[in-house]
Amino acid sequence: MALKKRALLPPLIILSAILIVVVLSALKPEPPKRSNARPPALVDVLEVYPQDQQYVVAGQGNVMPKRMTTLNAQVSGQVIEVSDKYVNGGFFKQGETLIQIDPSDYRVAVQSAEASLAQARAALAEESARAKVAKEEWESLQLGEIPALGIREPQVASALAAVKSAEAALAKAKRDLERTAIKAPFAGILQNKNAELGQFITMNTQVGQLLGTDVAEVRVPLSDRDLAYLYLPEQFDQISQTPEVMLYSNVAGEAQRWRGHLTRSEGILDSNSRVIYGVVEVIDPYNLASEQHATPLRFGRFVQLDIEGIVAKGVYEVPRYAQFSNGNVWVVNDARELEAREVVIDRAEENTLYISEGLQPGDKVVLTQLVNALPGQKVRLATDPVPAQAELPNNPNEG
Repeated sequence: MALKKRALLPPLIILSAILIVVVLSALKPEPPKRSNARPPALVDVLEVYPQDQQYVVAGQGNVMPKRMTTLNAQVSGQVIEVSDKYVNGGFFKQGETLIQIDPSDYRVAVQSAEASLAQARAALAEESARAKVAKEEWESLQLGEIPALGIREPQVASALAAVKSAEAALAKAKRDLERTAIKAPFAGILQNKNAELGQFITMNTQVGQLLGTDVAEVRVPLSDRDLAYLYLPEQFDQISQTPEVMLYSNVAGEAQRWRGHLTRSEGILDSNSRVIYGVVEVIDPYNLASEQHATPLRFGRFVQLDIEGIVAKGVYEVPRYAQFSNGNVWVVNDARELEAREVVIDRAEENTLYISEGLQPGDKVVLTQLVNALPGQKVRLATDPVPAQAELPNNPNEG
């Protein structure tokens, strides 16, 4: 009997151990379960409001003089004097002499013309006196109507014509004398010096090219799209009424800028490029009259331009990357849900969109690039608290 009790003891011990394990397992609290729900996507937004926007149209072009002329000799002769400024790049004021041609022969020509004029005037006086005497004699004889030949009218007319011819010859001689001094017709910079001291030059010899320094011009190609955002001045508009232009370029490695105005268009559409050229003027580009520019704007320089455009009323400014491939933008409503908005783009620039329709004041435009976004999708902003279900659970191994 004692042997049977000993045989049942080990199974009882095992069953008791199993029962204890089961009871302990049942009494142990269950670990919190990890939530499988994903938290809403975090998005960056821009709160937008309508505002008036001054558009700017970009352009580029080369700086050229508004006036440019080739100086030619109008008389022949030897160059006896040249200005110290008569070099390539020399600056001249209006009326300043560049070259002096020997005037000796032309002074003699003036004296000769003066003498011829004096002789012609003396002959006219003589013929006039004879005509007066002939008229008095004819009237004393009372022979009726006086014939023109009788009172020497043809002789007087011939003498008068000789006087006018002598006056014209004298005027020409004086002009030729004045033309021995080749002067600058306007303030400018000399280019292409073509004569030298002691050289004999003939009529129509080119002695140089003068570029006017009063006003510089930049021809800017403008497309139809550009014209939609610009005011093109009329021919007689005051410069204060024309769009302002900022010109930019690097000079000696430093960025420089100049101020000008879009004064006119050339009025003809280029048949090849389908653009119309606007003309930007910069007053006193070389700072010769005043120091209105930080650095002189030299002819031939390539510049970038920002042209003042029209003012758009009540448009929304957003980054260009806020627009998605379908042309819409996403906004976040008060329930933190995505809404797709169809918008009307008034102007698109390289990095910015200006929207005229489709948004409301205070809308939160999504800037984050979302993949497979859907209307009504839940999102959260950086200022929102982190949702509770998104918190990490306790370690299930902790007892």
